[in-house]
Amino acid sequence: MNFTRRRFLSAASASAAGFSAVSALNSSALAEGIKSVPNIAGFDETFTKIDETRPWEKYSDRKIRVGLVGYGVCRFSTQFSLQNHPNAEVAAVSDLVPERCAALAKEARCEKTYPSLEEMLNDDSIEAIFLATDAPSHCRQSIEVLKRGKHVAVAVPAMFGNLEEAFELYETVKAHPELVYAMFETTAYRDSCYAMRQLYRAGAFGKMVYSEGEYYHYSSGGIGGIGSWKNWRRGLPPQYYPTHSNGFYCCVTGGSFTEVSCMGVKSLQERYQDNVNAYQNQFGTEIALFRTSEGGTARMAVSWDTPQFGGEMGRCRGQLGSFYEKFGGNEEGNKIAKNVNIIKPALPPGVEPGGHGGSHGYLGHDFIDSILRKRSPLVDVRMALNLSIPGFIAHQSALKDGELLKIPQFN
Repeated sequence: MNFTRRRFLSAASASAAGFSAVSALNSSALAEGIKSVPNIAGFDETFTKIDETRPWEKYSDRKIRVGLVGYGVCRFSTQFSLQNHPNAEVAAVSDLVPERCAALAKEARCEKTYPSLEEMLNDDSIEAIFLATDAPSHCRQSIEVLKRGKHVAVAVPAMFGNLEEAFELYETVKAHPELVYAMFETTAYRDSCYAMRQLYRAGAFGKMVYSEGEYYHYSSGGIGGIGSWKNWRRGLPPQYYPTHSNGFYCCVTGGSFTEVSCMGVKSLQERYQDNVNAYQNQFGTEIALFRTSEGGTARMAVSWDTPQFGGEMGRCRGQLGSFYEKFGGNEEGNKIAKNVNIIKPALPPGVEPGGHGGSHGYLGHDFIDSILRKRSPLVDVRMALNLSIPGFIAHQSALKDGELLKIPQFN
């Protein structure tokens, strides 16, 4: 790890105090009802381009025994087709709320249930676990799963307001090279990001000079109006949830951000006024300007306050070419680009591309395939932390009126 751990922890501790105290959050949302998935941005974005001339080829008859954990307001644990993958079997499910656990078992076509993740971990027959739990628990729970000798996939972000946990996660993954850690960042398999990644790897961009990523998630009453376990979304600092914007650089290039200056805009929503939320946060919008690991720049925006035209979107500009909905470059860039297949290959039978731009099925498949082939997934622990931690540091910068701050680096 290319950073001084103590320096980053001491620098962030004062301003982070109160942000990671999840137990102090209001618990009024502990027993959300079992309802259909609400109108949350991204779930209805199912269109995607698939190259049917590149069909999935069966690699193994083995079925990975998977446990699904968490069935809250987003009902995310069944959104990635793990229950439909020909090389996976949902062996057990869990949710702390019994009604939700029963609904999850029905949706996943699974008979075995556990009242908690901790009890599921005692089941030696389960090889892998997908954590679709509350964001503040992701890092700690991932560490627990890995230490019990199981592969783990987790919803975003990888860390949430606690750098010490992030460092421990990195070290735990490195201590268990036989296990797969994956984060399901939806940006990674959106058509635009997939295309840019293929072009970048082929050299069509050259050095990346500038990238933009935008995550606008407006809802009635703001994102805090969406139900959440212990109300963790209420008053959420935008850059605490940065991966959907940061993906338009990190998931394209595999690179990282080294420094950040971020400006925050105070929200008009009641839950952000006078520090009435558990995060003591007043910002409903945070715009971060990053320096990238290859010497370029990136502007990454996260906002809960801007209605209409929401979602995840991004653009990239390199020294040989740019991608703004389509690629265009100079003679060298265009020559390289014309030989690059920018359309995603077909998925296994039964696995649907799903929401967030047809990304869900690809993320689930990448997790199962990486276990079978004993390889790293696309969004491994390094990329997961490079997507997540810069947002936390960006929020600290916003609290200091845009002060330029260093970001930990992971090799």
